[in-house]
Amino acid sequence: MKAHLTRRYRFSSSHRLHSAEMSDEENVRTYGKCNNPHGHGHNYTLEVTVSGPVDPATGMVCNLVDLDGFVEREVLSRFHLENLNTLQEFAQLVPTTENLSIEIFEILQRGFHQAHLETVRLEETMMNSFEYAGTAEPRK
Repeated sequence: MKAHLTRRYRFSSSHRLHSAEMSDEENVRTYGKCNNPHGHGHNYTLEVTVSGPVDPATGMVCNLVDLDGFVEREVLSRFHLENLNTLQEFAQLVPTTENLSIEIFEILQRGFHQAHLETVRLEETMMNSFEYAGTAEPRK
Protein backbone atom coordinates (compact mmCIF):
# COMPACT_ATOMS: atom_id res chain seq x y z
CA MET A 1 0.00 0.00 0.00
CA LYS A 2 1.57 3.28 -1.17
CA ALA A 3 0.58 6.62 0.34
CA HIS A 4 1.68 10.20 -0.32
CA LEU A 5 2.62 12.77 2.28
CA THR A 6 2.95 16.47 1.54
CA ARG A 7 4.59 18.73 4.10
CA ARG A 8 4.58 22.55 3.87
CA TYR A 9 7.38 24.91 4.93
CA ARG A 10 7.97 28.65 4.63
CA PHE A 11 11.10 30.72 4.05
CA SER A 12 12.05 34.14 2.68
CA SER A 13 14.80 34.92 0.19
CA SER A 14 15.75 37.63 -2.27
CA HIS A 15 17.14 37.43 -5.78
CA ARG A 16 17.79 39.33 -8.96
CA LEU A 17 17.02 37.64 -12.24
CA HIS A 18 19.98 38.47 -14.43
CA SER A 19 22.01 36.38 -16.87
CA ALA A 20 25.66 37.22 -17.51
CA GLU A 21 25.15 35.62 -20.94
CA MET A 22 22.77 38.41 -22.04
CA SER A 23 23.15 42.15 -22.51
CA ASP A 24 21.55 44.52 -20.01
CA GLU A 25 18.81 45.25 -22.56
CA GLU A 26 18.11 41.54 -23.10
CA ASN A 27 17.96 41.00 -19.33
CA VAL A 28 15.41 43.80 -18.92
CA ARG A 29 13.33 42.44 -21.82
CA THR A 30 13.50 38.90 -20.46
CA TYR A 31 13.09 39.46 -16.72
CA GLY A 32 11.34 42.86 -16.56
CA LYS A 33 11.01 44.27 -13.06
CA CYS A 34 12.66 41.12 -11.65
CA ASN A 35 15.92 42.40 -13.17
CA ASN A 36 16.02 45.30 -10.68
CA PRO A 37 19.72 45.80 -9.80
CA HIS A 38 18.80 45.91 -6.10
CA GLY A 39 16.89 42.62 -6.28
CA HIS A 40 13.58 41.80 -4.65
CA GLY A 41 12.31 39.29 -2.13
CA HIS A 42 9.71 36.57 -1.81
CA ASN A 43 8.03 34.75 1.03
CA TYR A 44 8.15 31.24 -0.42
CA THR A 45 5.93 28.31 0.50
CA LEU A 46 7.67 25.00 -0.11
CA GLU A 47 5.71 21.77 -0.41
CA VAL A 48 7.62 18.49 -0.29
CA THR A 49 5.72 15.37 -1.35
CA VAL A 50 7.10 11.94 -0.50
CA SER A 51 5.57 8.51 -0.93
CA GLY A 52 6.00 4.98 0.23
CA PRO A 53 4.36 2.12 2.00
CA VAL A 54 2.58 2.87 5.24
CA ASP A 55 4.61 1.38 8.06
CA PRO A 56 2.28 -1.00 9.93
CA ALA A 57 3.92 -0.19 13.27
CA THR A 58 3.76 3.63 13.00
CA GLY A 59 0.98 4.13 10.46
CA MET A 60 3.20 6.64 8.63
CA VAL A 61 4.98 6.95 5.28
CA CYS A 62 8.00 8.45 7.06
CA ASN A 63 8.88 9.99 10.37
CA LEU A 64 7.74 13.63 10.25
CA VAL A 65 10.31 14.67 12.84
CA ASP A 66 13.07 13.33 10.59
CA LEU A 67 11.64 14.96 7.46
CA ASP A 68 11.18 18.31 9.22
CA GLY A 69 14.68 18.14 10.68
CA PHE A 70 16.23 17.36 7.32
CA VAL A 71 14.35 20.15 5.52
CA GLU A 72 15.24 22.63 8.27
CA ARG A 73 18.93 21.65 8.29
CA GLU A 74 19.54 21.22 4.57
CA VAL A 75 17.07 23.56 2.88
CA LEU A 76 15.60 26.23 5.13
CA SER A 77 18.85 27.09 6.92
CA ARG A 78 20.57 27.31 3.53
CA PHE A 79 18.08 29.62 1.78
CA HIS A 80 16.10 31.50 4.48
CA LEU A 81 16.91 35.23 4.58
CA GLU A 82 19.59 34.83 1.90
CA ASN A 83 20.23 36.66 -1.34
CA LEU A 84 20.17 33.71 -3.73
CA ASN A 85 22.52 35.45 -6.16
CA THR A 86 25.34 35.23 -3.61
CA LEU A 87 25.07 31.48 -3.04
CA GLN A 88 27.37 28.87 -4.60
CA GLU A 89 24.38 27.00 -6.03
CA PHE A 90 23.60 29.97 -8.27
CA ALA A 91 27.11 31.04 -9.24
CA GLN A 92 26.45 29.80 -12.80
CA LEU A 93 22.63 29.74 -12.75
CA VAL A 94 20.03 32.49 -12.79
CA PRO A 95 18.25 32.07 -9.44
CA THR A 96 14.77 31.70 -10.90
CA THR A 97 12.21 29.87 -8.81
CA GLU A 98 12.37 27.08 -11.39
CA ASN A 99 16.10 26.65 -10.69
CA LEU A 100 15.52 26.97 -6.94
CA SER A 101 12.89 24.20 -7.13
CA ILE A 102 15.35 21.92 -8.93
CA GLU A 103 18.09 22.68 -6.40
CA ILE A 104 15.80 21.89 -3.46
CA PHE A 105 14.65 18.66 -5.12
CA GLU A 106 18.25 17.56 -5.65
CA ILE A 107 19.19 18.35 -2.04
CA LEU A 108 16.29 16.23 -0.81
CA GLN A 109 16.95 13.44 -3.28
CA ARG A 110 20.62 13.20 -2.26
CA GLY A 111 20.01 13.14 1.46
CA PHE A 112 16.52 12.08 2.57
CA HIS A 113 15.99 8.36 2.05
CA GLN A 114 13.17 7.40 4.42
CA ALA A 115 10.60 7.75 1.63
CA HIS A 116 10.53 8.25 -2.12
CA LEU A 117 10.70 11.92 -3.11
CA GLU A 118 7.86 12.63 -5.53
CA THR A 119 7.80 16.39 -6.05
CA VAL A 120 8.87 19.74 -4.78
CA ARG A 121 6.41 22.58 -5.26
CA LEU A 122 7.51 26.15 -4.59
CA GLU A 123 5.00 28.98 -4.39
CA GLU A 124 6.65 32.30 -5.12
CA THR A 125 3.57 34.54 -5.16
CA MET A 126 -0.20 34.06 -5.14
CA MET A 127 0.02 33.89 -8.93
CA ASN A 128 3.23 31.83 -9.44
CA SER A 129 4.11 28.35 -8.30
CA PHE A 130 6.59 25.86 -9.70
CA GLU A 131 6.69 22.10 -9.38
CA TYR A 132 9.59 19.78 -10.08
CA ALA A 133 9.52 15.98 -10.08
CA GLY A 134 13.10 15.26 -11.07
CA THR A 135 14.77 13.56 -13.97
CA ALA A 136 16.72 10.36 -14.40
CA GLU A 137 20.01 12.24 -13.99
CA PRO A 138 20.93 15.10 -11.60
CA ARG A 139 21.57 18.47 -13.24
CA LYS A 140 25.19 18.81 -12.09
